[in-house]
Amino acid sequence: MASDTSADAAEVDRLYEFGERLNEAKDKSEHVSDYEGIIAAVEGHCVKAKQLAAQLIPRFFKFFPGLSSRAVTALFDLVEEDDLGIRVQAIRSLPLLCKDTPEYVSKIVDVLGQLLTSEENVERDAVHKALMSLLRQDVKASLTALFRHVEIGMENVREKVICFLKDKVFPIKAELLKPQVEMERHVTNLVKKSLQDVTGAEFKLFMDFLRSFSIFGVGVPPEHIQELIEIIEGQADLDAQFNVEDIDHIDRLISCMCMALPFFARGASSSKFLSYINKHILPVFDKLPEERKLDLLKNVAVSSPYATAQDSRQLLPSIVTLLKKYMPRRKTEGPKYDYLECLFFSFHHLAHKTPNSTNSLCGYKIVTGQPSDRLGEDFSENYKDFTERLSSTEEVVKNAIKKLTQGMADHNKALSVAKTEEEKANILPR
Repeated sequence: MASDTSADAAEVDRLYEFGERLNEAKDKSEHVSDYEGIIAAVEGHCVKAKQLAAQLIPRFFKFFPGLSSRAVTALFDLVEEDDLGIRVQAIRSLPLLCKDTPEYVSKIVDVLGQLLTSEENVERDAVHKALMSLLRQDVKASLTALFRHVEIGMENVREKVICFLKDKVFPIKAELLKPQVEMERHVTNLVKKSLQDVTGAEFKLFMDFLRSFSIFGVGVPPEHIQELIEIIEGQADLDAQFNVEDIDHIDRLISCMCMALPFFARGASSSKFLSYINKHILPVFDKLPEERKLDLLKNVAVSSPYATAQDSRQLLPSIVTLLKKYMPRRKTEGPKYDYLECLFFSFHHLAHKTPNSTNSLCGYKIVTGQPSDRLGEDFSENYKDFTERLSSTEEVVKNAIKKLTQGMADHNKALSVAKTEEEKANILPR
């Protein structure tokens, strides 16, 4: 044991000698053997010697380009050591290698990204600080390496890298992304490449980040906003064959359409979404899960004010078909009020943009002077059926409002006569 301690002390002393000679030398490149000795200490068994080597390797790294590969590999070996102190010192030293040799930034960021999975707080903190240092040295190369993990990394590493981006990088984008336009464009391209296999929450995270960029801000050219829509369209998988039993696809499509709504309002095209819904989903609307139907109708309704005349003309027949389905023929039938609200809203906005379609669909003659008015044809049966359904719906809604008003009055009256909090709590709203 004493001999081991003595040997360790001698090893540490020897490293100090190497360091002192290199410090004092005017031409450090003449002392290759000293630097080689420092690198070789990584392969020893002395903990203190390895920690000291981790400090000395970056200090003289730039003077020995011929040994750079060995030096980098030596530090990479140290970050895999069992001893926490050695690992932390090596992690802290890695960014120092890049101050004069920036070509190593990508490789070192790649390794540090893998180390984000560490369960030791002090080690993880060292990794965070090292990565932030490298991001400030070369943000483009660093982000490229980090997003590589998002794109093709192992799942546990990928998740940690995304968390690091969310917590440490995104909040200070104004500080890091310079020059602004160039870096925003670069990050946009990185995000696009990384969206092949993301969760809904991850996709929203990245889209919110892109939305905050100046290149997608107020007053930018329409094609910039359309670029975001195309990213969302890709995530919604609008080129895939629709399977009504694929709940994940239905959820993803509804979520993506909801995410796209603000961009429709800014002038981006909703055509691809509306066309897909009209061709593939509305024809099998009855087969959709009940809990998804209303969400779909809401999204169509909110999108309808931004539909083009051509999209309106194609979508309106499907909306009228659903309206007829959910408008009661008889006054005793209770309609789905929330469905009807969405459908009437859509009908209003779509019909406004293609008025000459209403004659053939529901018998409402609106003269536009175009052959498509079809004024010479008889659609009186369509008109009769549609107006009867409207009248029945109106009557049912009036009765429902009457019941609701009476129920609210009864509820308020019961509350007013209740004397204790317990009595009030037992009065349930009707």
